[in-house]
Amino acid sequence: MSDEKTSPDGPVKAPKQNFLLRLAAKARNAKYKKHNPGPAYAYPMGLWFTLFFVVPLIIIVAYSFMKRDVYGGVIHEFTLKAYQQMLVPAYGLIFLRTLFITLVSTAITIIIALPCGYAMARSKRQTLLLVLVVIPFLTNSLIRIFAWMTILGDNGLLNSILHFFWNIKHALGFGGAEFIPHKFMFTKGAVILVSIYMYLPYAILPIFTAVDRFDFSLLEAARDLGATKPQSMFKVLIPGVKSGIVSALIFTFIPIFGTYTVPQLVGGKDSYMLGNIIVDQVQKVRNWPLASAFSLVITVVSMIAILWMLSTNRKEANLKKVSTKEDTAANTNTPLLATNLKKGNIIAAAAQGKTEGAQ
Repeated sequence: MSDEKTSPDGPVKAPKQNFLLRLAAKARNAKYKKHNPGPAYAYPMGLWFTLFFVVPLIIIVAYSFMKRDVYGGVIHEFTLKAYQQMLVPAYGLIFLRTLFITLVSTAITIIIALPCGYAMARSKRQTLLLVLVVIPFLTNSLIRIFAWMTILGDNGLLNSILHFFWNIKHALGFGGAEFIPHKFMFTKGAVILVSIYMYLPYAILPIFTAVDRFDFSLLEAARDLGATKPQSMFKVLIPGVKSGIVSALIFTFIPIFGTYTVPQLVGGKDSYMLGNIIVDQVQKVRNWPLASAFSLVITVVSMIAILWMLSTNRKEANLKKVSTKEDTAANTNTPLLATNLKKGNIIAAAAQGKTEGAQ
């Protein structure tokens, strides 16, 4: 008896051969997993991750539920006093101020990073532009902040330029009796400006990577269908690089939300943020439980943002996978092969493809 069945498109291998193919594939996978040393390479990283992330996080969580010692440290007694202190209206105001500065800085950073990433991806000098973006990472962050302090200070570059124009107006008889430096430093605007500068490369790089992988023929197709340039950008390009934009949002929002040095050096009373509270509670007030509670809030916000990014990337990957299977199934000429691809039966599809090739 023959092992082949007849279909409208020709002879098809019997289910017995499909079963043998699946069995052979499982055997190969089992043999690969048995001799694959990959998991052993992950042990050092797992140990590092446990010692320097999981253990400190457990300590922070534990300290937030303990009593404060007068001279620093904690008393090992369970209490919710640290979380009760967080509900003080003054701390709530600082939280809202931190959130406002973070959202404004992140939004402006993304608005600047989008055209920069697009221009880099379309440029013929990508390597040079990438080097220019990465160069700030070669300099210590404190040095960059001090550089902005010399620009924004009362005797800095901006006030020197304003003083120059004031001298011209004064020579023409329009200036006042004395030049008064403009207050750029120690303001909320200075914190936002320096934060944008500090974290702009973190937004440009993921957006550049996403745009560089984007299929620009889709923009041409949109234009052929009657879309204008802005419409094709907002309805085709931006949704197509959504994963890069989400990554850029996370890479800027999280560090700005917990930053300390920027508001400490260029900010004032109106830009006191959560990071400043944590440092002051540890170094000055010596209230470790309250500092741990605020640190836990920042950690929870960061984890929510990361989970959102992972969920968004997973959904986008699933949509691409489904779209690829449907396109492959739609373009094939064999109904049985199309059915196998739609059901995800790759082995059966491969067997069917071999059958057709043999014909």
